[in-house]
Amino acid sequence: MCKVGSQAEEVTRSPTQSATKQIPHEDGRASATAATPDTIPRGLPDQASNDPKPNPDPETRRGEPEGGSEVCYHDGGTLEAEEVDGEWAVLPEVSPATIEVRIEDLQVGDLTDNTEDEIRKLQDIIWAHRHLLIGKGNAQPPAAVGAVCDIDVGDAAPIAQRVRKIAPQFRKKVSDLLKGLLSAKIIRHSTSPWASPIVVIIKKNGVDIRLCIDYRLVNGLTKLMIYPTPLINDLLEDLDKVLWYCSLDMASGFWVVSMTDRARAISAFITPFGLFEWNRMPFGLENAPQIYQRLIDNALYGFLRIPTVADQNTLTDLFKEGHPEEAGESSVLGRRSYIDDILVTAGSWDLLCDRVKALLEACDKWNISISVAKSFWGLKKVDYLGHRVSDEGLEVHPKDLSALMDLPFPRTLRAMQSFLGSLNYYGRFIEDMAIYASVLYELPEVDFAAIRDRAGRERIGPAIEISEDQQDDQATADPKWAEAEAAFSKLKKKIAATPILKHFDTEKRPVVIVYASEWAVSASLVQDHDGVYLPVMFTSRTLKQNELNYGIVEKEVLALLRMLDLGYSMLAGRPIQVLARHSTLAWLFRAAGLQGRLGQWAALLSPWTLEITKCTRGEDEILGTLAAAITPRSEVDQALTDIAPRKEPRRSVNTPVPTLEQDETLLVASFDGSARVKRGGGAFSAIIWRLPEWTVVTAASGWKADMTVNEAEYSGLLLCFDLLEDQDRTRLVICGDSNLVIRQMKGEIECKAPALTLLRQKALRQLGTWPTHDLLHVKRAWNASADSLASAALQREAGVIVREQDWDDLVTLNRLPEILTATAKETTLRISAMATRSRRKVPNQEVLQEDAVRQLRVDRIRQGQDEERWIANLKHYLQGQVADLEKEEARTCSNLADDFEVDEQDLLYYCPPSRNPDKERDGLLRLVIPETLHQDLLHHYHVSLEGGHQGISRTYQRIKDKVYWRGLFRSVQRFIGECTDC
Repeated sequence: MCKVGSQAEEVTRSPTQSATKQIPHEDGRASATAATPDTIPRGLPDQASNDPKPNPDPETRRGEPEGGSEVCYHDGGTLEAEEVDGEWAVLPEVSPATIEVRIEDLQVGDLTDNTEDEIRKLQDIIWAHRHLLIGKGNAQPPAAVGAVCDIDVGDAAPIAQRVRKIAPQFRKKVSDLLKGLLSAKIIRHSTSPWASPIVVIIKKNGVDIRLCIDYRLVNGLTKLMIYPTPLINDLLEDLDKVLWYCSLDMASGFWVVSMTDRARAISAFITPFGLFEWNRMPFGLENAPQIYQRLIDNALYGFLRIPTVADQNTLTDLFKEGHPEEAGESSVLGRRSYIDDILVTAGSWDLLCDRVKALLEACDKWNISISVAKSFWGLKKVDYLGHRVSDEGLEVHPKDLSALMDLPFPRTLRAMQSFLGSLNYYGRFIEDMAIYASVLYELPEVDFAAIRDRAGRERIGPAIEISEDQQDDQATADPKWAEAEAAFSKLKKKIAATPILKHFDTEKRPVVIVYASEWAVSASLVQDHDGVYLPVMFTSRTLKQNELNYGIVEKEVLALLRMLDLGYSMLAGRPIQVLARHSTLAWLFRAAGLQGRLGQWAALLSPWTLEITKCTRGEDEILGTLAAAITPRSEVDQALTDIAPRKEPRRSVNTPVPTLEQDETLLVASFDGSARVKRGGGAFSAIIWRLPEWTVVTAASGWKADMTVNEAEYSGLLLCFDLLEDQDRTRLVICGDSNLVIRQMKGEIECKAPALTLLRQKALRQLGTWPTHDLLHVKRAWNASADSLASAALQREAGVIVREQDWDDLVTLNRLPEILTATAKETTLRISAMATRSRRKVPNQEVLQEDAVRQLRVDRIRQGQDEERWIANLKHYLQGQVADLEKEEARTCSNLADDFEVDEQDLLYYCPPSRNPDKERDGLLRLVIPETLHQDLLHHYHVSLEGGHQGISRTYQRIKDKVYWRGLFRSVQRFIGECTDC
């Protein structure tokens, strides 16, 4: 670990200016001001002050233990040497001169793969340009031609920061580093008004140091240079026909770029030994990578004309003053470099020699040197950008794999982010990587704070230090941390056992295997090699909260779209075979009038030529064992059970529904709130219902400026109490779709926001006046009446008292009666076997002759129902085929079974709860429409001549009386909202 000194940064007198600091305004102007906390570098604590500190508010003190402990334990922060990139310039140890290069030092070919003549031929080509070769050591390299580093800070005044203290034992090391840079003429003494501080970082051995410059303030003022850096995945493509490789490293990196006078002054850094500035471009400046990448790109592609030898001594920026090269010149390699790492590829040795010669000639023109020690020429397998590249494919090749395998479970959020970031680099190699890592991504900072707490260590320790042999004995461990440790161990094993990914072969047909579970999707791109599918790329991700409610077929579409997006450059324009588990997606391509996400998906898939095959579980297991390193798909469901994240579909409602007695008289209050983020302002609404008739007593809405959505929800609740003021204190049921408000009112979660605390206290006082009350959280679709009032108030930015003649619209939208139903008056418990389902009276088809059934063939509806998982499961349950269902699926079906029927044609019907239990059941049955046919029904009841583009309420009521599907009102609302004619 590398410790960071705790000396705070302050503004002090620079060598040439007074002790003020210039902070730019947003419009570019600058003003002098004292140092502020925002100017202190991240990771460095503020300087101690003698000023009395204000008492912290309760919100900031909630982490303190109760009882006033006299001892506070705090782990010191750590900073790895690898974390100083980005905006910190590293000052490496510098040799005054480089070791002279000999021809024997060239790492050319391999006698096991090459003949001596081949090796000698390539050596002669390289040695002919030996003036470009630099041996060990990093003295000042020759300056590149035509590229300079300039720093543009606009009109900002100079910033001079105070020198930071250095521990006495490190002062000699710092002075030696500065002497080396001075002798190499990479830096020089400065009289600049700018001064950025140095930071000493201790290496893991506790003795050696790394010296860095904190350029964050300078980079914050620098105008960003827009230039694209190549994607690593793009550089690793198009290698399927390559046999020979050269992996080259440009010598001394950014130091080949000279600095302008302005850049020298702005880049000045202050040390205890004086002020210095750079002669060559350092690491850590805002635009340094872009400047160097542009230089190498032009050397490889020849966009600009190189000046004559007589002009090369002049410091000129060719990218501002140069002239284009003549047209017709081909690129040197046909591929870009990644900063200073260049990969030369060829299918034959002669072609490799020609390309190496062309590359060296380009380097000669631009005066770019090559490091001999870090360059490898003419090999069949080379290391490139953390990968091992060969004709066999791509392999993971981190610098220190053993260190990764021995890595303990991270005890800080930063350490966990570092681990996950390193895995993301190799994400294409790790099947289901995002799925396994999801539980680690969801660990918040407060959980890691518990690790650092002593009591937390005792509780969490057993979970994060448990071995594989002891995983069965986890009774005392925190389950959350046990799951995290299991995922952490699996990921380490996966990175150590990653398969060799084959290069994408343009002559072979690509095959995409998609997989979807309840909370994650993944896809594998494979190709057939001698009858065996071998992987080319993996991708995976966990589902967002709203995507958890998608059907399994829709989730497979998400997996397919993700692979088509990430592998676009390889797959575009090619016929693709897709292997799916649940559907051929024919409905997505053949359905007319798709809207919403289905329409978007159909549009995204329309340019692709796809052959989608639905595999059975047995076939999928065979396809899953494509190679030894790939997880069989049939085992993934069980394998992911141990690390499933805490995600629940929004449709899961655990709150018990209040029980209503037959003909019970009571009041129901429904409320809602909504707010605009950008334009500001929020609206809220409240409706009072009287049961058992479900008539509207009163309804109103309101609007206020500068209101958050949670404040709007609380305002809707308070409006309910205002409307209830004159009502008798009978039983009251309050319904709202804000889970936060309902749970805070119940006391299940803490209310921390000051504004919400005041609103909650006011609402609790009002609620206390109702002796008998219930609080119920409902889905937004069930709260459609209050939602429509709040949406209307938000749109017109004004609230209203709803007139009595408009109450019918609220009754039409009201779906609360479907969940607040009266219990049957029975004193005997009835227990029926599943077989009795078949003896119940089946629906009379003559009664159900509706428009939808006449227009849609029964077999099409049945097929759509069978492809939708929840419908198929419910049909199996009602028919007594419980053995085909998993335990959780059977439990879900048992909760829904009383409201559904299966007829003699194997069609599922829904029977809504009725306030009149004696009403004929067959007259209430509604056909359950699968999702594949939703758009057809919506088009028929709204767009067609019979539909007539009626409003949301009337369209919803017409469909509701005939058919049923989950989320019907929301589908109608979205469809009409997207209707261009309306």
